[in-house]
Amino acid sequence: MSTTTTRGVAQPAPAKVSKDRPRRGPRASSTFNFWLFTGPFLLGLIVFVFVPIGWSIYLSFFEARFTVTPSEFVGFENYKQVLTDVDFLNSLVTFTVFAAFIVPATWALSLGLALLVNRLRFMRAFFRSVFFLPTAVSYVAASLIWKMSLFNGVRFGLANTVIGWFGVDNIAWLASPDPPWYWLVIVTVRLWLQSGFYMILFIAALQNIPRELYEAAAIDGAKPGWQTFRYITLPQLRATSTAVILLLLVAAYQAFDEFFNLLSKATWGQPPLVELYKMALGENQNYGAGSAGAVVLTMLICVVTLLQGKIMGFGRGEEGK
Repeated sequence: MSTTTTRGVAQPAPAKVSKDRPRRGPRASSTFNFWLFTGPFLLGLIVFVFVPIGWSIYLSFFEARFTVTPSEFVGFENYKQVLTDVDFLNSLVTFTVFAAFIVPATWALSLGLALLVNRLRFMRAFFRSVFFLPTAVSYVAASLIWKMSLFNGVRFGLANTVIGWFGVDNIAWLASPDPPWYWLVIVTVRLWLQSGFYMILFIAALQNIPRELYEAAAIDGAKPGWQTFRYITLPQLRATSTAVILLLLVAAYQAFDEFFNLLSKATWGQPPLVELYKMALGENQNYGAGSAGAVVLTMLICVVTLLQGKIMGFGRGEEGK
């Protein structure tokens, strides 16, 4: 490096500032990178979600039997037919009650499993994997196992074998709506399938709770157990609990696979999606009325979700709590 002399003192020459060449080409654009990564997902979302939804809304205002091509504009006649259909209305009422049972039961079981697994000091990953594995099982396969092995209604079934040890006669679990033993079959298979997924969500939330809160509570005299859970753990899980309940509500109203396989020939205990399936793909194949019912069910899910989020403060900031 060259130097210059000022009043007899050698001074270093100013270094040349190197300027990096700006990146050129498609990869230099952040907009290009954004569409490169999100483009395939957005394309699939438009083709397989938005277009079918839009077509269903359009089809719900037309007469369409045995074809998805609309033939005659009927206005709200399909909606009137769906909203006066006794089977569809009964399915909405029945599964509103079903959601009132399955949502709290799954929430409590998932939270309980998360608390137990999170307290383990050894083999935590093993038990976390064991409880999460049922999530990978399809609803169809689990329903067939419950129907053919656990609750098959004969004395060789596991459930009847267990109650037989206590002198109880065999129960036809899926044969009659009175008494409604089929609810036990449906609720247990759904609890087994989905509790592990929500347990993982709760475990993640539990690990984000600062340990200082528990230490401060212990200094203030809070007893470990119920008091700590009520005043420290549960309030810190408010956001996660709200999200879990919203997901469970949506899943309850979208129930189809287990009911279709467990109660395929039954005329009772059917969910709204099964009724819509029979309406659109049954003997009459009324795609217009089926599309109208799908729109009604979607609106109902949106209303219930918004009300639940409003009640539990979903999306509200800390200052609004």
